Amino acid sequence: MAANSRTSLETFQLGPFIVPRVWTGLWQLSSSAWGSPSVSQIRQGMKRHVERGYTSFADHYGSAEIIFGQFKGSLLDASCVIGATKWCVFKNISPTREVVEAAIRERLVRMQTQRIDLLQFHWQMYENKGYLTALQELEQLRHEGLIAAIGLCNFDSIRTDEICTQLGPGVIVSNQVQFSLIDTRPLHGMSDVCLRHQLKLLTYGTLCGGFLSDQWFHQPEPDAYTANLTPSQRKARFLPLSNGKAVPLIAEQYLDMIKAWGNWKLFQKLLALLRVIGDRHGGRSIANIATRWVLDHDFVGAVIIGARLGLSEHSDDNLKVFGWSLTDDDREEIESVLSLSKGRKIITTIGDCGAEYR
Repeated sequence: MAANSRTSLETFQLGPFIVPRVWTGLWQLSSSAWGSPSVSQIRQGMKRHVERGYTSFADHYGSAEIIFGQFKGSLLDASCVIGATKWCVFKNISPTREVVEAAIRERLVRMQTQRIDLLQFHWQMYENKGYLTALQELEQLRHEGLIAAIGLCNFDSIRTDEICTQLGPGVIVSNQVQFSLIDTRPLHGMSDVCLRHQLKLLTYGTLCGGFLSDQWFHQPEPDAYTANLTPSQRKARFLPLSNGKAVPLIAEQYLDMIKAWGNWKLFQKLLALLRVIGDRHGGRSIANIATRWVLDHDFVGAVIIGARLGLSEHSDDNLKVFGWSLTDDDREEIESVLSLSKGRKIITTIGDCGAEYR
C-alpha cells in the first residue's frame, strides 16, 4: 500500500467505520455507454484506488455489486475497504420483514459478503409512508448483523428530519444527495437537518459530471445532442408542472442544471475564477477547488467522484483536495460569482434534494 498517499487523505467517522472524504463512484459500470473495460481492468483500477487510500466505493448499480464483491473477496486484508450499495424502491410495496430481508439478502449474495457495509435506502413515493416501516425493518437487520450502517439516498429535508426523529439518534448515518457550486440546495434546509441529527452528506454531482474542470474552461457551450458528452452531461428533457416546477424525464442532467443556474457565459466566469484560485493554491485544478468548496462544509462527510475504472481515472489529481482549505477571500470571491446566478432559486424551480428523481 502507498503509505504516503494514505496518510494524506482526510477521514471521518461514518457509523462504525473511519472512511476517506473522497469516495469512488461506480455508477459508470452500469452501462457500456461509459466505455467497456474488461473486468480485469476494472479490478486493477479498484486496486490502484485502494493503494492510494481511496478505500470506499459507492453507487453499485448493475454488475458493479458483483465486480466489487469479487474484488473485495480477493484481498488478503479487506477490513479497510468499504462498499456502499442501495436498495431503491420505485413502486408501491408493503415493506414486510420478508420483503425487506429478501432485498438485503439479494445484495449480500451479489456482493459475496455476510454483511453490507453501508445500505443506502431510496423510496420514490413519499405519499406512501412505508419508508418508515422499511427503515425500521432495516434497523432490525442491522441489529442482527446483516447491515453495518444505514444511509438514505435522495431524501429531502422534511423526510430526512422525520426519519431521524422517529428512528432516534445514530440510526441513520448519511444521506446521498447532489451538492456542488452549481447545485447548492443542501444549504437551504438539509444542512440544518444534518447538524441536528449528526448526519453526514455523501455528495455526488460535485463536479457537475465533469463540467467543473479545466477541460471545459475556455470552451464553447456544447450542443447536448451532437457534442462528445458523457451520459451524465447530456441534456435532460423536463416535464413542466402546473405548480411552476419542472420534473426531469432523464436524470443526471448536468448541462441543464448549469442552464437552470445561469448561462454558459457566467459558468465560464466561474471557471475562470476557480482557475485563479487554483493557481493561488499551488496550481491545483479547477476540479480540486470545486471539490474543496464542498468538503469545507462541516455537514459533508465525503464527495463521491465517478471513475471509469480501467479507462479514465483521476485518483492522483483528487489527492490534491486534501490538507488545505479555501480562505475567506477565496470563498468571498466565489460567492460574488454565485450571487449573479439563479442558484438560490433552483430549490423553488426543481425542488429540494432528490426532487429531480420524483
